[in-house]
Amino acid sequence: MHERDAVSPDAQGDERQLEGALRPRGLDEFVGQERVREQLSLVLRSAQRRNRAPDHILMSGGPGLGKTTLAMIIAAEMGAPLRITSGPAIERSGDLAAVLSTLQEGEVLFLDEIHRMARPAEEMLYVAMEDFRVDVVVGKGPGATAIPIDIAPFTLVGATTRAGMLPAPLRDRFGFTAHMDFYTPEELELILHRSAGLLGAPLDEDAAREIAGRSRGTPRIANRLLRRVRDYAEVRGDGRLSLTTARAALELYEVDALGMDRLDRAILDVLLRRFRGGPVGLSTLAVSVGEEAETVEVVAEPFLVRSGFLARTPRGRVATPQAWAHMGLTPPPDAAFGAAAP
Repeated sequence: MHERDAVSPDAQGDERQLEGALRPRGLDEFVGQERVREQLSLVLRSAQRRNRAPDHILMSGGPGLGKTTLAMIIAAEMGAPLRITSGPAIERSGDLAAVLSTLQEGEVLFLDEIHRMARPAEEMLYVAMEDFRVDVVVGKGPGATAIPIDIAPFTLVGATTRAGMLPAPLRDRFGFTAHMDFYTPEELELILHRSAGLLGAPLDEDAAREIAGRSRGTPRIANRLLRRVRDYAEVRGDGRLSLTTARAALELYEVDALGMDRLDRAILDVLLRRFRGGPVGLSTLAVSVGEEAETVEVVAEPFLVRSGFLARTPRGRVATPQAWAHMGLTPPPDAAFGAAAP
């Protein structure tokens, strides 16, 4: 797999296209997730030797850890087409039947947020994964007839941020399950240097270390922050991504030294000032900061819990002493420092 050339100026003008251009194209380019890469490599190599489609693959983990990238790599490594859809887009079983019936043999179907798929479609997927068949129901009521339609053998790659919401019958039909962990700062530095090279932006070692330390263990965030630092360097600097430039840019974009952003601070601020450190329910906390409960739970909460600022207890979310100290506030005598829920 050859390293790509620098991203073209046209690609740099489109953020979504640019994000795609920075994705690695093969397992040898993919940084981090060493155990998952090794396991996945064995699955793919074995399928290639047997000249068969790989087993269905389930990937779980937080947003931005590389699930979509790995799905693209799986298709590329197998030399197969890739079809991309998502759970929320599959509202009826007919939607899924339309996708499955047009798959080519060996095609990779990437189903993002698979836990949000409609239940009737989920039941159809069981049969499709095991028997490569869909049963299309024609008519209604007592006269309805199920017509079986064979579909080409394919590989389903499912991705979820909420593995616990997947029903056991669906989980059991995946031949390989991978959990994506957060990345180390050293791994993020490697990703940043690679991305900076593709962007044609000279990145100093200490600047890469600074950006990596504020990226919350997530490559997507690291690459996003890198692009913002690059913008700052081009407009207000000499084009070089130095430590001074990186710190100034990240301060401008309200990303602090720990990687905490506006939403994180808003959650802690509301929790500390309005609710005296908690406990408070997730829905109440989300409404108070003007966000959806799922956004708070999936995007912000894992970082705050992992960083030791927030505890999840049976009674609700509770701020830790570290949160009070970080926000420069003194906890009241009756502050609830409950033990985290199992």
